[in-house]
Amino acid sequence: MKLGLFTAALTKVSLDELIPRVTALGIEAIELSTGNYGAAAHIQLEWIEQPAKLKDLQKKLQDAGLFISALGCGGNVLHPDTRIAEAHATTMRRSILLAEALEIPTVINFSGCPGDSDHSRYPNFVTVAWPPDYPEILRWQWEEKVLPFWRQESRFAAEHGIRIALEMHPGFVVYSPETLLRLRSETGPNIGCNFDPSHLFWQGIDPCLAVRKLGNAIFHVHAKDTRIYEANSRVNGVLDTKPYGDEINRSWIFRTVGFGHGLEFWTDFISTLSMIGYDGVISIEHEDSLMSLEDGMEKAAAFLRQILIREKLREIWWA
Repeated sequence: MKLGLFTAALTKVSLDELIPRVTALGIEAIELSTGNYGAAAHIQLEWIEQPAKLKDLQKKLQDAGLFISALGCGGNVLHPDTRIAEAHATTMRRSILLAEALEIPTVINFSGCPGDSDHSRYPNFVTVAWPPDYPEILRWQWEEKVLPFWRQESRFAAEHGIRIALEMHPGFVVYSPETLLRLRSETGPNIGCNFDPSHLFWQGIDPCLAVRKLGNAIFHVHAKDTRIYEANSRVNGVLDTKPYGDEINRSWIFRTVGFGHGLEFWTDFISTLSMIGYDGVISIEHEDSLMSLEDGMEKAAAFLRQILIREKLREIWWA
């Protein structure tokens, strides 16, 4: 496994400035955003028609000993506002074409979430089985929106040799191993997941057990932690709509790896990934509101490097 970084938090930094900063941290791969909810700062979709731009990008990265692990275009491709849905879907399709041109195998997105009918204005994320309106909404969403769309997009991506890694994220219809595997079974093996444990912790999901369940459906991995504050969660539960900046009152917040769960968990997590055959990138994602970007990147990289080195030594020993 190799250490990587999702550069979405570094949109104000040019690629030429970014490269020495990440290589100094021992990072070997970068994950680039192409748009939708994240800004496209270091790569542009228009470069599909500009091969010289792509060649220049590849040379800069190769000269620095870096490669691109994936292109990220997280959005809501099933949004009930068709203008939003179509724009996000177009970005994904062009990201697939860009990934093909760059010979990058993986494009990352969310599954999306429809409304409750063709007349909806906003997404409707169903979380309960009663009253009976909710199971009916969920059935309609999957049968009328989710499966038709993703069957089509899976075929399109497969035709271009690209895998789509969906991040299991509450608020979208795919938010757990069960929902990811349901979609994968209905749409094809090139639909898998970008495994981010931070979204699983607060749902009560054990990430290591989830890794075992998902197996080869894991295409890419994010390294981001979550700290659950029992002083709030044991009173109010974990469904929390307070702003992320209201840390003192929230039931949980995102943290830099090692600041939500310690060395024992992260070592077990990476070892479990190794056991199921994952040999890709562990991509640091910084969303820690209590730590600066620079501090978070440095601490995450140092923390993960020690685990990855030990994992590599173990593999050499048992080879």
